[in-house]
Amino acid sequence: MTKTDLTGLSQLGAKVDLPQSPEEAVLERVPSGHAGTDFVVRFTAPEFTSLCPMTGQPDFAHIVIDYVPDGWLVESKSLKLFLHSFRNHGAFHEDCTIDIAKRLVSLLSPKWLRIGAYWYPRGGIPIDVFWQTGNPPEGVWLPDQGVPTYRGRG
Repeated sequence: MTKTDLTGLSQLGAKVDLPQSPEEAVLERVPSGHAGTDFVVRFTAPEFTSLCPMTGQPDFAHIVIDYVPDGWLVESKSLKLFLHSFRNHGAFHEDCTIDIAKRLVSLLSPKWLRIGAYWYPRGGIPIDVFWQTGNPPEGVWLPDQGVPTYRGRG
């Protein structure tokens, strides 16, 4: 097993203050130890929180991010801090979801990425947001995101 190159990481293994906004958050990456092999990486954030930009009330989502690396992996502590930085950030569901995806694509240049954001309802209507960069590479095992459609009391 080869040792992962941790050069340039500023947050891993260090005490880090929580970023106050997504713009302030630092996303970091590490080289994949399996460059040239297609595999799916999944991150699940079951308690994602942001603020409604109109009312300031909290919005909650279950977010699933899948990607096929092309040389780089997102460093997980930096991703956790980045996602947490939305806690006091006012943005619509669609904006939060697409901003997260675009930041990851910009950082990693993955072969493929998709995000599913399953937002809990406020005012009786859940707003789920889905986006991907294109078709996944042929032959990768891509499990269903496993989040059922919101049913309420039904």
